[in-house]
Amino acid sequence: MKSNLRILYIILVSLFLSSGVCRAEDIKPCCRYPDYVYEYLGSDKFEKFNRKMFNFNLGLNKYTIRPVHILWASIMPQYGMDRIKGVATNIEYPARLVSSLIQRDFKTSRDETVRFLTNSTIGLGGMFDPAKSWLKIPPSNENMEQAFEKCKIKSGPYLVVPVLNGTSPRGLAGRALDAALNPSCYIATPVLAIVKAGLLVNRTSYMQPVIKMVESTFADPYDIARKFYGVENYIKYKNYDRKDVLDTAVKLMNSHDAVENLDYDEEPELVKENSDELYDVENLSENIRSEKKVSDSEENLSVEKLPLNQIVNAGEDADKIVLNSYKDEKSMLMADELLFDYHPQEPVTDSMRTALFDLPGVDESIWAEISVWNRCFAKRIRTAKVNVLDGRDDYKFRYILQKRTKTSPLAIIFPSIGEGIMSSHSVLLAKMFYDAGFSVVILGSAFQWEFAKSMPDDYRPGIPSVDADYLKILTGKILTYLSNRYKYNFEEKIVFGTSFGALTALFLADKEYKNNTLNITKYIAVCPPVDLVYAMGAVDKIADEWNKNPDNLKDRVAVTASKIIQISQQKDEDKNFKIDRLPFTEYEARLITGFIMHQKLSDLIYTIERGNVTDPKELYIKINNTSYSDYAQKYLLIPPYNDIEDLQEISSLHSISDYLEKADNYVIFHSVNDYLTTPSQLKKLKLYTGKKSIYLDNGAHLGFMYREEFLQMLKDEISLLQKTVQNPY
Repeated sequence: MKSNLRILYIILVSLFLSSGVCRAEDIKPCCRYPDYVYEYLGSDKFEKFNRKMFNFNLGLNKYTIRPVHILWASIMPQYGMDRIKGVATNIEYPARLVSSLIQRDFKTSRDETVRFLTNSTIGLGGMFDPAKSWLKIPPSNENMEQAFEKCKIKSGPYLVVPVLNGTSPRGLAGRALDAALNPSCYIATPVLAIVKAGLLVNRTSYMQPVIKMVESTFADPYDIARKFYGVENYIKYKNYDRKDVLDTAVKLMNSHDAVENLDYDEEPELVKENSDELYDVENLSENIRSEKKVSDSEENLSVEKLPLNQIVNAGEDADKIVLNSYKDEKSMLMADELLFDYHPQEPVTDSMRTALFDLPGVDESIWAEISVWNRCFAKRIRTAKVNVLDGRDDYKFRYILQKRTKTSPLAIIFPSIGEGIMSSHSVLLAKMFYDAGFSVVILGSAFQWEFAKSMPDDYRPGIPSVDADYLKILTGKILTYLSNRYKYNFEEKIVFGTSFGALTALFLADKEYKNNTLNITKYIAVCPPVDLVYAMGAVDKIADEWNKNPDNLKDRVAVTASKIIQISQQKDEDKNFKIDRLPFTEYEARLITGFIMHQKLSDLIYTIERGNVTDPKELYIKINNTSYSDYAQKYLLIPPYNDIEDLQEISSLHSISDYLEKADNYVIFHSVNDYLTTPSQLKKLKLYTGKKSIYLDNGAHLGFMYREEFLQMLKDEISLLQKTVQNPY
């Protein structure tokens, strides 16, 4: 009885606090780019307290909660964890039922009841989910806070509380009522208390990978945690986490033979059965109709059709034909490699296909993340650190060494702009090299906040020649560390870079060509920007796209995020999951790409400026008004670089054309429709590089990395490196 009164007291106090806060009083910051935290949560009224409590929770998790989860996952196999999770979820049926009834979502009420009865009987108390696998009834994610939202109860200010982390007064009331509706709360025996503790540990252990990702990836974990919380809750309130959202988008994208042939009179909508609420999956066909009006005069998006028959029939003379044609400025851009059945959408959307790059056995489950017994590839990669400059932070890097020989070849990975050492692509590439007999070192991007923290205080990333100088020093220290600690003598070393990492790799190659100290055998560069200043402008143009539809920005972001989450979940659940076209409109693709790219810039500026600004709110207003071009103007235009033309000259591949023409220790993979370059830039690059660059006919920026054609070409390059050790100088 006392327990029930306590729950009722929490609910009443929480709802009182939430009803007393009116978000209309908030003053929306004026920013060039959306402040997504404000969009979803309003102003942070208790930021000082929240940040302190957030840091306390991180420490509590690191030293107390996480060790318990590691112990649990090391005792309980993945199969057992999943069965226990199913039982716990099944027991929580009453809360989902009451929530959906209050929301008058009778279809969900019916489905949840059928799921509960089916899984409780045939599914052995919820250990299995025949309702999903047999009856095709997907689970819902309803709770009492969603019911409060339906009843127009305000959420109140964002709060960070011990253990629970981010929530709100309404969220606390919802959790209390969820607990009150949980049948296990009304049975109190020592045995059941132990069972309930196990259920709690099991359920919360699934959050450890997310917590680790937030801690290790972002410069300000508190800010990104608020963004995740705000978007996730909005998705739940709007029911955008329903399977219908993704299914409708996939159906639309796959209808007819191509997106261009869509019947624009169709307006796909989703209606909750027996509900008076209509929620729109953002008028997908209207988006496509408006997005197709993008001007064809934008050079980077208007790639000429390829004269395939001419090149295919040219045989061994194909390269000569291509190079000779490029000397004529009016010539067409041609591909060296065709990706059959690629089904292109538009360049920014195609670039997002890089997320489809995956390999088996890398990191397959929550159990793989935290169990001490798991030996999947990602768990075997070690982390170490070296110091580049006294008084600055040590730089962390990751590595995995071949055990059979201490003279194995070494692959050094430079990832894309803003990526750190935990980059998933870096791990996948590391596995490819490791399986081929290489030891591997993973670095972060030079244009990344952790890299900046370990370099001189006045260092500002973004000038490739300068970045390459520091990468050269850092790489040398890492090689010395591995040699001294493990007594390895790497016979052969290669550098592999993507995007900005590819650009800095080529600048490093130029420096090593002139003054060889690292003894790098070969450089592999994938989609390096030919002109960095142009690429920055192209990224800014994408990031500015949000402003075309600012009125329903919250819904558009939430729907896009929901699609990404659901695709990720399907990949985790079904290892044979394949997708032909991505279910995003051009606007959605630009929206999410713009967010990701600006978040990387945000982390860097936060690291550079946080010592100069005492109020985080002021700092984020500054960050949300800064583009990549603004960054270049403020931080990179210092003597001897006085204007943007100077910067453009020294940051493009044209500045190392002598190396590109004369050296033969590199290979470049590029796409003819990369939106960070133009056809004329790629043609000029081909004149420098000849056969040393390979152009693919689709994939835009890195969007071909998952394709077997590219992976096979990469494997061939690796195979050649294994057979012989060449001295490129």
